[in-house]
Amino acid sequence: MRVAIPHSLDKQEVRRRLTDRMPELPGFIPGGMAKVDHTWIDEDHMRLTVGALGQSVVTRLDVEESQVVVNIEVPPSLAFLGGAIEGAIRDQTTKLLR
Repeated sequence: MRVAIPHSLDKQEVRRRLTDRMPELPGFIPGGMAKVDHTWIDEDHMRLTVGALGQSVVTRLDVEESQVVVNIEVPPSLAFLGGAIEGAIRDQTTKLLR
């Protein structure tokens, strides 16, 4: 699944906000027991692994000039939640960039 979130920040500020606010991310995930690991692959690409409710989801964030693109590998067992997952990604990534 690919979700693009527009922004009007410079790339350095996007990276700073994502890094600084990453500790908030587990609180955005229902159930309150999510484990989130992140690492910057390079200057403009972050890899996230989110573990919750026995599932692990791998996500890549690509920081572009006018948007952050979230690429998420939704496990087949969660595919029926695709619309809800996309909405949550859009909402929560927007919050991280504020």
